[in-house]
Amino acid sequence: MDFPLLIANLTNPTLLFFVLGIVATAVRSDLEIPPPTVKFISLYLLFSIGFKGGQELAHSTFSSEILYSLGFGLLIASLIPLYTFFILKRRLSISDSGAIAAAYGSVSAVTFVSAVSFLETQQLTFGGHMVAVMALMESPAIIMGVILMMRHEAPAANDNAQTSLRSVVQHSFTNGSVLMVLGSLVIGLVADTKQADGIKPFTTDIFKGFLAIFLLEMGMVTARRFSAFTRYGWFVTLFAVLIPVLNGCLVAAASHLVTESIGNRFIFAILGASASYIAVPAAMRLAAPKADPGLYIPMALGVTFPINITVGMPLYFAIVQHS
Repeated sequence: MDFPLLIANLTNPTLLFFVLGIVATAVRSDLEIPPPTVKFISLYLLFSIGFKGGQELAHSTFSSEILYSLGFGLLIASLIPLYTFFILKRRLSISDSGAIAAAYGSVSAVTFVSAVSFLETQQLTFGGHMVAVMALMESPAIIMGVILMMRHEAPAANDNAQTSLRSVVQHSFTNGSVLMVLGSLVIGLVADTKQADGIKPFTTDIFKGFLAIFLLEMGMVTARRFSAFTRYGWFVTLFAVLIPVLNGCLVAAASHLVTESIGNRFIFAILGASASYIAVPAAMRLAAPKADPGLYIPMALGVTFPINITVGMPLYFAIVQHS
């Protein structure tokens, strides 16, 4: 691993604000960011990423790489829930296994945003179509998780899951975060270039500042939820650490089959390694009401997210550089 790169990432101001949020909760500070502000910032980050991705896509030539990338993303989102489910169900219930498998097959928009910031520090870019790949990876993982639960649950629970499958599919496509990033991508794609330059200070210049404040809130949320799943023992903690890193490394190595761009390959690795704690929990409330949110949300947010933005990103970056 490139240790200077690791140190540089660990001293990144946005990451340090994440640490500050953890410290604030640990010392029981009254530091608080109002929920409406957090919601606005999260929407802003998705808007900025989507719009910039659309602009990049507008200036790119449509190629077979874009189609291959979309297919590769869908394949990742389908395979990860498939194999993780069978690992999880050895120790956990079917409902919990399906929900966790869906979370780890899906993606984290916040981790994606952090990865974009990481690439900027390396003075690297990525293709605008990777924003579409991220958005499309939300739904297949959720659907795969529901299908696995339907196949392995008891008949009564299976009937219940089957009736909610249509609702889950619809929800996964109309989820606010997915709709925002896809809608912004389309607007950035069709917007007039000169008109788009007028909002460039808003979409680019203040991006890292908003990201720092958002990660401050994420740090506080992480610290509050981290202890919620300790009663499940070492198995879930090891899973939340090892499986995402394994996924990220494998995808980083395999991504050269789809693209030679270091930026795109790094984004693929992050998408494979990240876990959803927004879209999937919303869908699982419908599809798997017996699954414990106090398990799969803290796993994704309290363990996997910090691992990815500290150790994971330099590791995946080193792999794509040398493979």
